[in-house]
Amino acid sequence: MYPPEIVNPMKEDLTVAGFSQLDSAQEVQAVLALEGTTLVVVNSVCGCAAANARPGAKMSLQNDKKPDHLVTVFAGVDTEATNAVRAQMAPFPPSSPAMGLFKDGELVHMLERHHIEGRPAAMIAENLMDAYNEFC
Repeated sequence: MYPPEIVNPMKEDLTVAGFSQLDSAQEVQAVLALEGTTLVVVNSVCGCAAANARPGAKMSLQNDKKPDHLVTVFAGVDTEATNAVRAQMAPFPPSSPAMGLFKDGELVHMLERHHIEGRPAAMIAENLMDAYNEFC
């Protein structure tokens, strides 16, 4: 587990942008049971989360269509919630960072680490906005 003084600013990077932090499997199940669309960001301490994933997720919210719900879990810290999210992202293997768009509890769009790492935040945002335009 990572020290809170390292992780908290990385969590806040998304929560100040409107994402709800999920800490338990029950919270994950409750959010994914909601009607509508939900963007789930599996956050992490890696450089591609800081340079690409978090900025891309935030930039994607500048779209006319947006998910109804924005949530995040933190890999390596929120183990129970992260495992619950990853179970819902099957058959995709666990990776972090990662992003999944759910519609009425079903995964409809997925960005794995290999879609994020080395790609500019604007490209990630565009990918997410295309998914929002299709599913939201």
